[in-house]
Amino acid sequence: MGSNEQIATALETWAGAKFGADSKVDALTRLSGGASQETWAFDVVTDKGKTPLILRRAPGGVEAARASEAIGLAMEATLLTHASKAGVPVPPVLGVFENDPDLGQCFVMDRIRGETLGRKILRDDEYAAARNVLARQCGEALAGIHSISPDTLPDLPVSNGINQLEKYEAIYRAFKLPRPVFELAFSWLKANAPEPLPVVLVHGDFRLGNLMVSEKGLASVLDWELAHIGDPREDIAWLCVNSWRFGNVEKRVGGFGDLPDLLDAYATAGGATLQPRDIDWWEIMGSLKWGIMCMIMYEAYRSGADPSVERAAIGRRVSETEIDLVNLLEGIRNDA
Repeated sequence: MGSNEQIATALETWAGAKFGADSKVDALTRLSGGASQETWAFDVVTDKGKTPLILRRAPGGVEAARASEAIGLAMEATLLTHASKAGVPVPPVLGVFENDPDLGQCFVMDRIRGETLGRKILRDDEYAAARNVLARQCGEALAGIHSISPDTLPDLPVSNGINQLEKYEAIYRAFKLPRPVFELAFSWLKANAPEPLPVVLVHGDFRLGNLMVSEKGLASVLDWELAHIGDPREDIAWLCVNSWRFGNVEKRVGGFGDLPDLLDAYATAGGATLQPRDIDWWEIMGSLKWGIMCMIMYEAYRSGADPSVERAAIGRRVSETEIDLVNLLEGIRNDA
């Protein structure tokens, strides 16, 4: 559904109604990245200047039946609007399309200037000042997300620690490929499950890669497709998983910051008062979950369902998560 020319024409029709009849669409380009949704950059040009925008679109314009817990694009756009009202830095949504004959399922949002590549954010001098404030800014953003009452939202998936553990263990068992480290992690997680906290809106994939960072710090929180109702510690711990530190292992928060700084900012901004040890269980859960996701990726490659090099490369990272799990479990044993 929708060739590049058709997409450009449909966007120009929309822009004419939104920005004025003289509006033109320029520089429509599909961006790399985005495993489950298409992302297009384009400009709307009028006699007043140029407005840079993003089109977030279902593959081919059609949302397939979702076997995963990903929410739909219309829901994602709704969450961005709620997040903006809560003070979370997100791109303003300018238009939502449900079943446009040329665009299909998609929405248009502002294009925010910044960087999403983790290695550049962690290493380039341009982001040195941002790295000093990013942990606290992430804590504030997460407090804003978690402040949004589930009662004000449309129906979202509900996913807590125990049912996630059960879900991923079922997937793991189906592979019939026992991994001793994963077995140990499952056993420890079952024996040490924490008491649940009151449920909140959880972003579900809050990490480098889904955070737009400028030279001043956090510019925008992106990719809300895994949002759900759950435990607030999940979002904090996912940012701490070693796979998202891109080699900067000494900095627990995303490779750029310290967890006490994030937790202090989170509590000051209205989130729950938490200690670093409160995140341990969820970080182990996150590392195990990512390891099983890597197994899923490799199986997609091996079976031919998705023969891309990306799936094969990610599949090889299972061993990295095993090392992370050993280090996490050993650290907790030593602290006991």
